Amino acid sequence: PSWINSVPKNYGDVKAGTIKADEWRTLSTIYLPIALIILWGDKHTLASQKPDVLRKVLDHTMSLFQATILVCRYTMTSDRAAAFRDFIDSWVNGLRTIHPHTREHTPRTNIHAAGHIYDFLVRYGPILNWWCFPFERLVGALQKINTNDHIGGE
Repeated sequence: PSWINSVPKNYGDVKAGTIKADEWRTLSTIYLPIALIILWGDKHTLASQKPDVLRKVLDHTMSLFQATILVCRYTMTSDRAAAFRDFIDSWVNGLRTIHPHTREHTPRTNIHAAGHIYDFLVRYGPILNWWCFPFERLVGALQKINTNDHIGGE
């Protein structure tokens, strides 16, 4: 639909570069859930692909996507904030079980910070009211300016 922002057509290629926060949001709330359900949610998945394992990974990933969908709503209620907290807790708690290689690493700061988003939702309301998109957009514009590594301009 025309009202949904797109992602780069060459997403995943080196030439595509780094995607922006809004593109991540679109991927995680629309495109990836649909694609992963089609790929991993089918009961008739090939036996070589371990359908039970794929289903657990899908359910785990959907917890993160559901948290993202809730946090990006235009209005916030205490029930939505609590549901966000439950989904993000489910995702964090399942991370080391579903992806055992993560046990070798110290937990990432951004995973810890995700748990605090609940507090901000309760205090400040919908994330769209206080996220840093305008600043990210400005930084993106500044990064495109060719300065040839010289202070003061091109």
